[in-house]
Amino acid sequence: MTRRNGLALAAMLAGTAATTLPAAAQDPAFSGGTIKIGVLNDQSGTYAEFGGRSSVEAAKMAVEDFGGKLNDIPIEILSADHQNKPDIASSIARSWYDRDGVDAIVDLTTSSVALAVQGLSKEKKKITMVTGAATSELTGRQCTPYGFHWAYDTRALAVGTGGALVQQGGDTWFFLTADYAFGYSLEEETSRYVKSKGGKILGSVRHPLSAQDYSSFLLQAQGSGAKVIGLANAGNDTANAIKQASEFGITEGNQRLAALLFTLAEVHGLGLKVAQGLTLTEGWYWDLTDESRAFGQRFMKRTGKMPNMVHVGTYSAVLQYLKSVKAAGTDETDAVNKQLHSLPVDDVFAHGGKVLPNGRMVHDMYLFQVKKPAESKGEWDLYKHLATIPGAEAFAKAEESGCPLTVSAR
Repeated sequence: MTRRNGLALAAMLAGTAATTLPAAAQDPAFSGGTIKIGVLNDQSGTYAEFGGRSSVEAAKMAVEDFGGKLNDIPIEILSADHQNKPDIASSIARSWYDRDGVDAIVDLTTSSVALAVQGLSKEKKKITMVTGAATSELTGRQCTPYGFHWAYDTRALAVGTGGALVQQGGDTWFFLTADYAFGYSLEEETSRYVKSKGGKILGSVRHPLSAQDYSSFLLQAQGSGAKVIGLANAGNDTANAIKQASEFGITEGNQRLAALLFTLAEVHGLGLKVAQGLTLTEGWYWDLTDESRAFGQRFMKRTGKMPNMVHVGTYSAVLQYLKSVKAAGTDETDAVNKQLHSLPVDDVFAHGGKVLPNGRMVHDMYLFQVKKPAESKGEWDLYKHLATIPGAEAFAKAEESGCPLTVSAR
């Protein structure tokens, strides 16, 4: 099979419908008589636990909590695995738009994928709400009129984890960086923040996505003498690097590991014995409030696991999209887009959230430390809450990030 045919087949087989109600008589305000949302992410690779099928389940929960339909208009969730490949993701997205009438796409784990699909969606005049990718380029130099960045970004991660470690004396850094857009952006943002606080960057090394052997990279980091080894990667890449650093005894010396993008899913998979003491930043945690605990338990019953910020961010994005469609009275892109920029975000993920002109949703972030095994009271009792980072601080200068769009362009 040729590569082109393979992509075409992937697009044909991509969409799996869920949460669909019987078709109603078509309303001219709604294209195709159905509101369709696609969840496009990694469901089989490095980031499968990071978002994956659990994000699809979160999207279904949002549809159910919205009421399952808008008036008599059914709501449908489609999902597909983009395999962390921008060309496959773009092929699926194009098929969804042209063949299936999808109105919006959410999640988009992997920054290179998110940038590609966001660019295509600008061409197609469709909305993307990114919850799984991190690069601040999405609302910076590569922003689009219909692109939104919802759960977190590299700036917020740098302020949270980077800022905490510099304040604790970690003023020299060496980066172990994933060799694609996300890794570059996370290293750049964290480096800028560390240096602004008086710290120094001693060097960096890049590794391929889904690498298995980190020994040579870790030895370079160890040899740098940096107080902090910044892991500018995510998912299984971060978990494997931490495991191997532990095996090499790196953390037994004077060096600390900074997991710059690590979530509850990966900490749980790694285990407290290895992950204990890590400092990390997330946009949500199940054990912060009564509301978050109730949502976490609902999610647990459906998936067998507690959600991370990507899962709950996806829930929030889908729910806010549906609220915006309702406020607009149509699924026409410009009308919904206007509502997405004006409606406040108030749900289990974010209270008092605000969407900036460049599409960045600003909300509080949280600094956590992974508990020691003796401190944990249960399988998912994994974090100590160290600090709340107000949205204005976490996403500071987000409107000055190089986005060429203006409010009028929206």
